[in-house]
Formats: sequence, structure tokens, C-alpha cells
Amino acid sequence: MRKVVTSAPSFPEAQLDALLTLECGVRWQVACGDAGHWRVGFYSPAETSAAAIQELETHNCPEFFLLLTGRLVLVLRDEMGTREVELKPGKPILVQAAHSGYCPGGAHSGVAIVVERDAFETTYELYAG
Repeated sequence: MRKVVTSAPSFPEAQLDALLTLECGVRWQVACGDAGHWRVGFYSPAETSAAAIQELETHNCPEFFLLLTGRLVLVLRDEMGTREVELKPGKPILVQAAHSGYCPGGAHSGVAIVVERDAFETTYELYAG
């Protein structure tokens, strides 16, 4: 198990009132935020099945996920066990459980927008799906 501390400000500088540039085929990219409050990122895993996931992450605060395009499945593990939740367009989920994800349609074929705090702690644990 390893821990990572994310400190504010934890996002790149973004030009206000202008379109942001994002890269395709990237697992996680933080786009912008409000120092000391929130940041927004885009999540698009390369894994194509739960069996390919090697670790789960847990934050000391919840994260908001909303599917933008494609298919993306979150693997969640908490005191009730491990389950998979396929994200649906227009149906956000607030995640507190240990989690990771995969794109069943192919690497990076699904993208979710993620809103989280600007400063938090993350614990990573090994996962053998």
C-alpha cells in the first residue's frame, strides 16, 4: 500500500474564457480548478477489463464522475464487497469507495469528467480482479 498527498493548487493554469486543450489517449489529466476548493479532470483508462486492473485508489474525500463519451466501468470495493458500476450518460456517481475503472470498448474509448477537491490524500492498494 502506498500513499500520495495532493496539495493545492493541484492543477495547471488555465486561460479563463477560452477553450481548454486536452490530450486523447491519456488515463488522467487535470484540466483546471479553483485553488483550495476543487479541480476538474478527465478519466479515460487503458484497461479493457476488471482483470487488467492492478490497483485501486481511495481518497479521503468523495469524487464526482460523469460519463462524457463511450463506455466506462468503475470497479468499487468497500465493506460490502467488490462490484462493477457501468457509468451512464447523464447519471453521475459520487464515489467514496476504493476504485479504478476500465473501458470495455477498448483502451481510452470512454471518458468521464471528474470533480474532486484541490487537496487530498490517496491510498493505493493492490487489486487482483
